[in-house]
Amino acid sequence: MSTLNDIKMQLTERLKQLESRVVAINDDVSHKKQPLSSDWAEQAVERENEEVLEALGNASLDEIQNIKSSLQRIEKGTYYDCESCGEAINPERLKLLASTDFCTQCAEEAESQR
Repeated sequence: MSTLNDIKMQLTERLKQLESRVVAINDDVSHKKQPLSSDWAEQAVERENEEVLEALGNASLDEIQNIKSSLQRIEKGTYYDCESCGEAINPERLKLLASTDFCTQCAEEAESQR
């Protein structure tokens, strides 16, 4: 099993990747490098692409929040504990989802309430 230091390095690296992605998406959506096309049909396609990019950006921002939360839990010494019930999170779950805050049961309950 990975040590907490390994997990912290993994999360920190992923955080850097996501932050770079968000910057690139914001640059693309704001047309800093390339203005909108003057062709109306092409503009429609560009706007659709922007919607996809914005969705990817929002997903990246959510993951950034999860990673920051996990890094805080590592610092507090509560990384292995479920934020909802306080029980231990299965190490296999943390291996697959290093930035999860919830044990499997609490994650399933939260998902079913959506």
